[in-house]
Amino acid sequence: MGYIIETRDITKRFGGLTAVDKVSMGVNAGEVVAVLGDNGAGKSTLIKMISGVHRPDEGSILLEGNPMKFENPMGALASGIETIYQDLALAENLNVSSNIFLGREKTKKRFGLFNVLDHPYMLEESKHVLDKLDIHIPSLKSTIRTLSGGQRQAVAISRSIYWDAKVLIMDEPTAALGIAEQKKVLNLVNSLKSQGIGIIIISHQMYDIFEVADRIIVMRRGRKVAERLVSETDPDEIVGLIVGAETVKK
Repeated sequence: MGYIIETRDITKRFGGLTAVDKVSMGVNAGEVVAVLGDNGAGKSTLIKMISGVHRPDEGSILLEGNPMKFENPMGALASGIETIYQDLALAENLNVSSNIFLGREKTKKRFGLFNVLDHPYMLEESKHVLDKLDIHIPSLKSTIRTLSGGQRQAVAISRSIYWDAKVLIMDEPTAALGIAEQKKVLNLVNSLKSQGIGIIIISHQMYDIFEVADRIIVMRRGRKVAERLVSETDPDEIVGLIVGAETVKK
């Protein structure tokens, strides 16, 4: 079976700068692939092409073997590619269920005339997806600003899963979290992997990567310089590859 998401010789230029240079990579269903590299390595530009923010100048993106051309992030979302950025894109003044349905709210007719938000439906559906992922939040009517960092990350992940994500891209998922909450998020990633979702993670937390990833792709100066199975490498080799001190095996 082929990759659920794949890039082939994907390239992106900004003026005279080549941010991503002919990068080929793929993710299988139920696999976690980490994309690592120093600042300016091209990681963010790569995931922004996969998620529809940037259009590639060269190369192709394939979803389940089919070439895709996303005009914008909504096109990627509609195809099942969900991205959770570091800021999570949650509305802090709204509650949990409102955030899970943010931008895709369920409505119903009142008096047969007016469309109003169907809060009971959204609350019940939110409870189902949180239960499915074994996420415990005391009250789904709590506003996001009252939740911990780990709970907010869980809400963002739940939103993606509810809308049938095939591929989940996570940008620094454990940044600014305490140790206990980092562990909860990593457990959640493993749960998503067991449900057959392909996951791409960008992180500077080497422990997190070796805890959940199956493969590691190292980028440097816009190029993919190495790819390793987590079971066949160690943090020292990966750090060496990131900074250019390690000789790349052919």
